[in-house]
Amino acid sequence: MALVLIVEDNPANMKLACLLLHNAGHATLRAADAESGLTLARTERPDLILMDVQLPGMDGLAATALLKKAPETAAIPVIALTAMAMKDDQAKAEAAGCDAYIAKPLRYLELYAAIDSLLAKSVPRA
Repeated sequence: MALVLIVEDNPANMKLACLLLHNAGHATLRAADAESGLTLARTERPDLILMDVQLPGMDGLAATALLKKAPETAAIPVIALTAMAMKDDQAKAEAAGCDAYIAKPLRYLELYAAIDSLLAKSVPRA
């Protein structure tokens, strides 16, 4: 079981992500904006973060860049989630430090594969 932080401002997308993660046996933390997500990431140190790209205020890519610059959160894998899947969005997500990129609507097999792959590479929870 992993602790996964979901940063998502759309209630329906948040509900779906939580359902999929709980069905896979993971625990979740929830944030509706980047600032709350940054605070939770720093205090709770989740095993993985699902980061919506389009957020009110600070966007998910700016938040990811801040997480990756901070030594205490730099190693946490981040999966960028976006409904606006444009050609250069994946490159922008990688440049910000995202470890994976998934277009919405979420497809559970793709999500589970990305989560399993990133968790297998990261340091296990103490």
